[in-house]
Amino acid sequence: MNAKILETENVTVSFDGFKALNQLNFSMDTGELRVVIGPNGAGKTTFLDVISGKVQPTEGRVLFKGRNVKRLREHQIARLGIGRKFQTPRIYLNLTPRENLEITSNRHKNVFGTLFRRSSTDDKRKVVLLLETIGLTAKADMLSNLLSHGEKQRLEIGMLVAQSPDLLLVDEPVAGLTDEETQNIGDLLLALAQSHSILVIEHDMEFVRQIARKVTVLHEGSVLCEGSIDEVQSNPRVIEVYLGATNVASL
Repeated sequence: MNAKILETENVTVSFDGFKALNQLNFSMDTGELRVVIGPNGAGKTTFLDVISGKVQPTEGRVLFKGRNVKRLREHQIARLGIGRKFQTPRIYLNLTPRENLEITSNRHKNVFGTLFRRSSTDDKRKVVLLLETIGLTAKADMLSNLLSHGEKQRLEIGMLVAQSPDLLLVDEPVAGLTDEETQNIGDLLLALAQSHSILVIEHDMEFVRQIARKVTVLHEGSVLCEGSIDEVQSNPRVIEVYLGATNVASL
């Protein structure tokens, strides 16, 4: 069994001559929660696009559990066990949290099959557990458009987990959230990290400190450095390119 769940080898992505990723080499272990940070334009979103198959690399390859997925389409990569959460929640606002979870956890994966098919006992038990995990049991049967932004973020993470992926890609999950909602998202990801491999892209450094065991810093499409949050914050190269030496206290 490959101990590395994800590896990129010399991955380059060029857009009209601009290298969004430049000979990017990266790896993370199975069962790891990794946080990736970097200034705007560092290549963070393109990195997730390449992993999930939305963008094909110009050079290099992407390995998921040892298998090269470079030429696979997005839906093929998803079926292999990679799930992605985008910055803006993608949920069915006119359905309840329970119904949203039922849609993503049942084998039919569509609204019609969920609303007009009797759920099995296993399906119902899975949804109940997911609602408890994401902290939405009390709001399970209200319309999702009435949820707060943070609750919608948690619901989408639950929908992602319902698909049973081996690797979760989570893009800026706490943007625009209150301190309490941010804490809730952090607690949720730490709980999920007990049974999933998770890669998080984030800007909020307090949130990074809450959840991170290991941090990767991207700069100009390549890995600038890796280490604990304290090691990253004290790295002179990170200070120079990320915020500037005068703003080190806020990194």
